Parts: sequence; structure tokens; C-alpha cells
Amino acid sequence: MLKAEYQTRGPIPQDVIDAVPLELGELGDDEVLLQLVGSPINPSDVLTLTGDYGILPPLPAVGGSEGIAKVIEKGANASLEVGSYALVPFGSGAWATHFKAKVDELTPMPNAADPLQLAMLGVNPPTASLLLSEFVNLQVGDWVIQNTANSGVGTYLIQLAKQRGLKTVNIVRRESLIEPLKAMGADVVLVDSDQLADEVAKATNDADIKLAVDAVAGGATEKLAQVLAHGATLVTYGAMSGESSQVSPMSLIFKDITVRGFWLARWLQEAPVAQQQALYQELAGLIASGKLATPIDKTFPVSDIKAAIEYAVQPGRDGKVLITAE
Repeated sequence: MLKAEYQTRGPIPQDVIDAVPLELGELGDDEVLLQLVGSPINPSDVLTLTGDYGILPPLPAVGGSEGIAKVIEKGANASLEVGSYALVPFGSGAWATHFKAKVDELTPMPNAADPLQLAMLGVNPPTASLLLSEFVNLQVGDWVIQNTANSGVGTYLIQLAKQRGLKTVNIVRRESLIEPLKAMGADVVLVDSDQLADEVAKATNDADIKLAVDAVAGGATEKLAQVLAHGATLVTYGAMSGESSQVSPMSLIFKDITVRGFWLARWLQEAPVAQQQALYQELAGLIASGKLATPIDKTFPVSDIKAAIEYAVQPGRDGKVLITAE
């Protein structure tokens, strides 16, 4: 048994984390032993290793914030059966080959669903869903624009928007991403350029775009602001550029746009438990039915955590990188 542990933080994330032995002790009567099936490497996980995320766990810590595991042993009074799946408790350190947990701390998942898709349920799907529902009262036929459309959140947002009757403009950095995103349900896919506003207007027939979703920040924020309708809302949930968001006075004054921020961790702190459970059950059902999925680029075992992190931070991937037990 192994866990991916870090005892310090630093600018090169793979340098601070190592696979080390894991000891779990005896299994209690109301506990189950689980083996990791999959856990994604999210941007927030990398920022936690570098010390640049909004919440930093005390050190030493185990990396990873979400995932799914399979019950391989149960205590005498545990209700979860061997072979069933459950989400790794959010924020508990998911990059480990095994976990021990009380049944009432776990969220069971449907066995019929692809477990590697369920492994990514905790962060990106609810983020995409809430970005579409919490800021603007969107109606069928309304337009939404987003950048980093090939990201985990971006691909979920495309699919959820399509299911809700919304239209999406999706900004990417490579032409090779255009057809895959259109096949996923994207209405418009454009490669980022200095003429983006004109290209968006032409592609949407000058549609009023009521919501923009930004994961880049820096000058990319203003590019989105320029295409928005009067009174629209721009929501930033990431800063992949590493720069401060830039919005011109022209966009703020003459378009009267509203700029907001979204952080899933804050929503989880504030939303009623019943609301959280309802959202996760809805999304799990969509995954189980095959209506919601995101591409997986590569998997790495916990033992290769350094190589996994190094690979995950490189640009040009075509899907998520997941950590597995073996």
C-alpha cells in the first residue's frame, strides 16, 4: 500500500511529492477497506502542491482532492458490500492505493457506470453545472461563451448546456480541438485570436451573449467581456495564465457587465447538504446513462506519481490524467 505524500511545497510540483508506504491499521466493525480506482489530477491539485491554492492542508499531506474507490473488505457491521463503489471523501487525500473509512462517511456510486468517469464527478461536473445555473437566469436558446473549452470543466459545460437547450461559443488554442468539441455538442468553436470579437459576432449572427465563463484571466478576461451583451455577466473560476483578470472601463461602463468569481469549495461550505446531494446524484445519473463524460488522456499508478504530475502540467494534452492504484 502506498500514498503520494508531500512534506513541503514548491514551484515544481512533481519535485515535492513522493510515493511512500501506507499503513491503515485494523478494520473497524463499521468500516470498509477500499482500493483506489481512479483520481484525476486537477489544476487545483497542482496549485496545492505549489502553494498557490486558496486552501492549503497542513503538512505533511496526501495529494488529490477527489476520486472513486472500490470496496475490497468490510467490517462486521458495514452495510456497503464488497465490489461496490464509493466516492473518496472530498479533500481527504485521494492519491493513495487504499483507504479505510466509515460507511456513513462515504457516498455510494452506481456500479453500472464507468468508474473512471465517476472518478471525476467531485469537482468539474458540479462546477460546470453551477456556472450555468447560479449567475444568470438562462433560457432555452440563450448563448454562453467560455475559454479553455477543452478542459474538464469546459467539456462538461458543453454537454450540460446542450442538454438544457443552451448554445455555446467555445474558445480553444488549437485547431485540432474544433471537431472533437463539435462532436461533443459545441455549437461554435473558435481558435483564440486578436479578432475574436468579430469572429464571435459572425459565428453567432450577432447574438446577445448573456454569460461568459473564464478560466484563463489576464487579457483573456477582456476578450470575453468584449463579446458580451449589455448587462451580461462574466464569471471567472480559474487563472491559468497566472495573471490578474483585465477588464476595460469600456466594458464595465458602457456595457454595464457584472464580473463575478466562483469557487466550488465555497459553494460546498455554504450550500445545504440536501442541495449538494441532489446535484451529485443528478450528475452521477447522467454519467451512468452515458450522457456526461470527458476524455481521459492517460493513467498512472500511485507509484509513478512524479511522472504523472510532470505529464499533467504539460500543455497539449487531449483529456484528463488520472491516478490509479496499480
